[in-house]
Amino acid sequence: MPHPTSNSSNGNGILIHDRRSGAIIQERVLGDWLLRLAYASPLKPLLAWPLFGTALSSRLLGWYADTAFSRRKIASTATQLGINLDECVTPPNGFASFNDFFCRRLKPGQRPFVPDQTILCSPADCRLTVWPKLKDDTCIPVKGARFTVAELLGGTGADLADSFSYGSLCVCRLCPADYHRYHYPADGHETRRWRLGDTWHSVNPLALSRNIQVFTTNVREVSILDLDAFGQTAFIEVGAFGVAAITQTHPSPTFRKGDEKGFFSFGGSTIIMLFQPGRVRFDHDLAEVSSQGMETLVKAGEPIATADMPKPTPGLPARGQK
Repeated sequence: MPHPTSNSSNGNGILIHDRRSGAIIQERVLGDWLLRLAYASPLKPLLAWPLFGTALSSRLLGWYADTAFSRRKIASTATQLGINLDECVTPPNGFASFNDFFCRRLKPGQRPFVPDQTILCSPADCRLTVWPKLKDDTCIPVKGARFTVAELLGGTGADLADSFSYGSLCVCRLCPADYHRYHYPADGHETRRWRLGDTWHSVNPLALSRNIQVFTTNVREVSILDLDAFGQTAFIEVGAFGVAAITQTHPSPTFRKGDEKGFFSFGGSTIIMLFQPGRVRFDHDLAEVSSQGMETLVKAGEPIATADMPKPTPGLPARGQK
């Protein structure tokens, strides 16, 4: 496993583990100066509420990103963030607006999902952190603000909170460089959905390290999914600064692994998946990197966990045997 200092260009950036190459890389952050001004400068008391306490700033950014004038930012952003436009269905000069580019669709086959139903796949291109076992109902991040399952699900999901105690959780952080459509990680069907939250803080680690309750106060949508191989799962889409909308696109409650679930409009965002105890076993490399306080760069469709099959009782046949 690579050491966190193995490939850093300086000591001030966000370091992440690139799962495919095995290298430690520095994340390219869009609007880094604004984040530091808002969260780490003397001006932060003046900027916090107008930027993050209401939807106004995010809505204004969303309005601009929907205009034809915003197309002029596509080429420079793609270059700055290293986005491969050859993956897209729409040609580089064919986007109607920056948001059209941001919510881009990919050509078939660009994000294949592992077909094995006992394998859980990443729902999105993201920086992934996993917690194999929660401490009771509480997630205690290595960096950032702790939060409970009850806070995450809100009052509407209070009846479900206890069932996730001592369960497993993963956080999939999307940044502006990522493909912003997300997919179902396994076969199943949806049983409930609700909306929560009223703030729009950034999900960048700079904000999380300031002990801001991002995941339990930001606008978010909670879907309860009954996954065939993984049981009852909370799939939570968290909006963030600049996210003008969380849009659900799947037309029916039943879904197959890899089906598109929805997309985030312009901005950073996060998906949290919460599992009941004894249902998933996260891949060892992801758990090891997460234990070091570092995120792992993964793509939609990549395997991230397997179904945690119960061990047979001594003297009794394993499940499926006679």
